[in-house]
Amino acid sequence: MPKHLVIGAFFLTQIATGATADVLGGEILRQSGSGSGTFVKLDPSTGFSVGADTFDDPNLYAFDEGQNITLITPARVDIGDDDGVIPQGTVIASHYVFFDSLDGIQYGYVDFDAPILGIAAFQETMAATDYLADPSVTYISIELRGLEEGDQVWIDEADPHRLYVYWAGSSPGDYIRVFTAQSGDLLLM
Repeated sequence: MPKHLVIGAFFLTQIATGATADVLGGEILRQSGSGSGTFVKLDPSTGFSVGADTFDDPNLYAFDEGQNITLITPARVDIGDDDGVIPQGTVIASHYVFFDSLDGIQYGYVDFDAPILGIAAFQETMAATDYLADPSVTYISIELRGLEEGDQVWIDEADPHRLYVYWAGSSPGDYIRVFTAQSGDLLLM
């Protein structure tokens, strides 16, 4: 039976209405293995499951999760600021990026409309930030998320809105959570 995430609204405070920080697009620059993939932005409102080989194709995927949320506690990240923490009180947006192929290596990027503040790339940091997950999405095999040895992810030094990935695909795939600053179109009430 798949594990579902329970999201406690008490963990976060929404400060805006209608404003989002978005995945803008992406591209696969180089790929090996079965098939030829493209970048796909998913719409969580359609409801889908992610994890445990639910996609099994060569595409690079991303979707938006919690948007313009004020952190009520610091968020620890694996990649980001020197101290590895996004401070309490920071307004962030969360995005899920993954590659769920049968085999092969994928090198590509994902662009966001706001600068990247940090990345949860391993099971522990992803689990600690699951309160930012989208309630329309069913997250399964959550104990297998994150990156394995040899997988790489980094923020473009010249453009902090761009995330690069270099991932070797195999079951159950590679999954990360990306935190960006609030959207530029945020309207405070």
